[in-house]
Amino acid sequence: MQKVEPTLWPHNRDSPKLLAQTGAGRTTTDYESNQNIFVQGEVADSVFFIQQGRVKVTVTSDQGKDAVVGILVEGQFFGEGCLHGQPLRTATTKALCPCRITSIAKVAMLAAINDQPQFSKLFMDHLLSRNSRIEADVIDQLFNSSEKRLARLLLLLANYGKEGHPPIVSVTLNQETLAEMIGTTRSRVSFFMNKFRKLGFIDYNGTIQVYQSLLDAVLHDKPELREEESA
Repeated sequence: MQKVEPTLWPHNRDSPKLLAQTGAGRTTTDYESNQNIFVQGEVADSVFFIQQGRVKVTVTSDQGKDAVVGILVEGQFFGEGCLHGQPLRTATTKALCPCRITSIAKVAMLAAINDQPQFSKLFMDHLLSRNSRIEADVIDQLFNSSEKRLARLLLLLANYGKEGHPPIVSVTLNQETLAEMIGTTRSRVSFFMNKFRKLGFIDYNGTIQVYQSLLDAVLHDKPELREEESA
């Protein structure tokens, strides 16, 4: 959830890719799967932009309990808390797969926002999109069953309904992580995953293949996707 610096800002639709180029105040780094990008409690002095890959965001409580609070994908910013006075990182971010990520120093980021209208709009669009996603997540937690929350999460992770129609991808998260993200138990996730597979909504063997039929079931609120309280 973040981006770039002064001059050299591209003024076209290819901005996300070009922003990842190396320049003053910017550094592009390749991360291996499961490698930390930054850790909760570290000094917050830069913003990051995902050129390639996916990033998991985890928060650790004072009692030592971890919770997955987000999965970030290509074209998104993160770590922008430093721009409004956040001195330390409030979460840990880790590469879910091989990633290429650009780090933009706080000073360079602020200069770009102030001096480059096109970049400022790009970053604002990102913030507004993320805010809408957070609101949707809150509504999902408040009003939807855990079964529907899992279905929605799988669809989002597989890229269904994403702007620009990116290719559908396999979901690589394990059931424990999925359970953390929707606020339920691993046993419940296992039950729903088996149910979805029997209905032909998904298939999994190492990775999870999500099919269009799951999206159709969610959009049309089909009875088979309503949580069974006795389950």
